[in-house]
Amino acid sequence: MTARISATMSALPKLAGRVIRPDDADYDKARTSFYGGFDPRPGVIVRVANADDVSRLISFARESGTELIVRSGGHGVAGYAVPNGGIVLDLKEMHALEIDPTTRTAWAETGLTAAEYTTAADKHGLATGFGDTGSVGIGGITLGGGVGYLTRKHGLTIDDLLAAEIVTADGQLLRVDPETYPDLFWAIRGGGGNFGVATRFQYRLHDVGTIVGGMLMLPATAEVIQGFIELAEAAPEELSTIANVMPAPPMPFVPAEHHGKLVIFGMLCYAGAVEAGERAVAPFRALAAPIVDMVKPSRYPEMYPPEDPDYHPIATGRTFFIDSVDRRVADTIVDHLNSTDAQMRVAQLRVLGGAMARVPVDATAFAHRRSKIMVNVAALYGSPDQAPVYEPWVHRFVGALKQSDTGAYINFLVDEGEARIRDAYPGKTWDRLRSIKRRYDPTNFFRLNQNIPPATV
Repeated sequence: MTARISATMSALPKLAGRVIRPDDADYDKARTSFYGGFDPRPGVIVRVANADDVSRLISFARESGTELIVRSGGHGVAGYAVPNGGIVLDLKEMHALEIDPTTRTAWAETGLTAAEYTTAADKHGLATGFGDTGSVGIGGITLGGGVGYLTRKHGLTIDDLLAAEIVTADGQLLRVDPETYPDLFWAIRGGGGNFGVATRFQYRLHDVGTIVGGMLMLPATAEVIQGFIELAEAAPEELSTIANVMPAPPMPFVPAEHHGKLVIFGMLCYAGAVEAGERAVAPFRALAAPIVDMVKPSRYPEMYPPEDPDYHPIATGRTFFIDSVDRRVADTIVDHLNSTDAQMRVAQLRVLGGAMARVPVDATAFAHRRSKIMVNVAALYGSPDQAPVYEPWVHRFVGALKQSDTGAYINFLVDEGEARIRDAYPGKTWDRLRSIKRRYDPTNFFRLNQNIPPATV
């Protein structure tokens, strides 16, 4: 760390939370994000304790000209989660949760993970939809939209967002909702971390009792891939699915003869009556003899499997939307997945629609309500210096699958430049976000993100 940075960090304001410096024993662990391949060294990591800490830290960083980034769960795929030499405002210790089962609402601090929130809510037979990974922070996934296991039944995470508390670039703590600062409330529902630091969210909760869900692994022939997506599109809205087309991993429950062969690592979640759920998943089981079938009646938190805290994948990936998966598209997926030696490669297909699609396109900053299928293509490998080997494969794969929908989901974008950010916020959405950015962050203080620059006069 340079002398100037060191001097700046020594002048931090008094904070209730914990300050982690480079010479602290847990500094390396604290600076590590979920995704590997990045090795930044922040000047300081501050585990803020409350909104006052957030306000003081923002004011300090702004006045000292120090770069600051906000981290909820550290799952950002673009590698923004830790700045070199700057300040990480880490929300990890802000995990208070107040659930009111009578009104079916909850106030949640944004350092909570999806699994923590979901487990607590399930004690009341309630749930709010987040993503598909339990260790994801609710702060980041909510600000970007929130596509997960309840999307078709209950919509995106932001569709259950009732209010928020946000510390803006000038250090003010604002309560925002449809009546108070409605422009800011519109922007944070999909606009990412461009407008301030969200410290608390108020969510709507839904009755979600016993679900029918879990993992279903099928052989990934082109015919089965096409059939899986067609069934997912025709399924009741209670059923949300993820089809991960990939080589079968060498997990203990996967028969050895299937290791490395292409499979659909499918995740199914039926949020409704158990008997109806069993009927809904039966056609998927009939597509081919299942290799592994873990779909069963269970509690909703079981959709988040245990995670290895030491797993930090290094990957190159892209996200986009497509309109359909016919036999030609399915063949393309199989062909491309068989054309690389990446240690792991995947084409992830999420059928959308349902409740998410019934919200007006201009109701929130998430502008892709009519998109049909979300696709994520990725190659995983052992070392960052292998990226040039696998980037071309990812680009060829994306090019072969592209259809008429040119949009992007901001939470899955890597560092691809302004053009792709604008694809996430097409047309008037981009202009409106820039105007709101100018009002609440005219100097673009919050810029270490998928950045929306403030509008110029």
